[in-house]
Amino acid sequence: MKICVIHTGGTIGMVATETGFAPLNGVVEAELERLRTAGEISADFTLVSADPLIDSANAAPSDWNWIMAQIQNAHEACDGFVVTHGTDTLAFTAAALSFGLQGLQKPVVLTGAMLALTEEGSDGSRNLRDAFRAAEQAAPGVWVQFAGQLLHGARVRKSHSSEFDAFKASATDQAPWRAADQLQVIPYGAVSAVIAAVAPGMNADLIALAAEHAQGIVLRCYGSGTVPEGLGLRKALQAARAKDVPVLAVSQCAEGGISLGTYSAGALLQETGAIDGRDITVEAAYAKLLHALSATQDPIQRRAILETRLCGEWAT
Repeated sequence: MKICVIHTGGTIGMVATETGFAPLNGVVEAELERLRTAGEISADFTLVSADPLIDSANAAPSDWNWIMAQIQNAHEACDGFVVTHGTDTLAFTAAALSFGLQGLQKPVVLTGAMLALTEEGSDGSRNLRDAFRAAEQAAPGVWVQFAGQLLHGARVRKSHSSEFDAFKASATDQAPWRAADQLQVIPYGAVSAVIAAVAPGMNADLIALAAEHAQGIVLRCYGSGTVPEGLGLRKALQAARAKDVPVLAVSQCAEGGISLGTYSAGALLQETGAIDGRDITVEAAYAKLLHALSATQDPIQRRAILETRLCGEWAT
């Protein structure tokens, strides 16, 4: 059994500095050696580190591409993958890998820590041990191992800013895996999308600006899919449709999702061609939108991707 560890940075491998915690080379490597010497992990492993290591607040689609390239390079030689990552954008990366990696034959397990390994009482050691176990035993697909839970990579979200049990994932009946006969990597291109939330008295001109300057919009709606009925928002969404800028509508609620057409206050979303995001997380919606924009330049095909359940990102 051989595991490929892909270390990107994040809190798990940080040390305290004068300006706050920052990534440092060697922290995760030393802990892995300690765990192996202590017999707490038994699988052989190889490790590749990002250069430079990053705070996940600075993560970008180019980093998703780098991770996917490492997985592709080691896919035949290794039995599973552990990706160490900062928690702030871990859910975005997990979703991005779920969409960008088709035909995985091995489990890819993301993990990290809420408290650095260099601090007493860190949760990093447990998460590393559990991630190794998941990489050895889980089904092929993209998973998140955190605080004793193995979570769906395209359904996970960070739900707490400080507790060790920081991640949740809503139930779904489809594994975080995209079908293909062999591994195929769809890289993320130089595309742009914006996440915009409706709010009482909002200035719809901001949505119009997004339609003008972005290639896609994730629109966070009230409840089950309602938005302010002001004329400005209608014009902004009509402008997006005219420019073939896809608008993926999601709920601001953490649970339940949206269902366009339930309320008349959401009718303009259907009238202007917004795509029903159902109960997809905002993290997965953003990653899926960038995936669709990167995969094809055809507006019809982009919409088809966004309307298709690719890897269990929404419940049935």
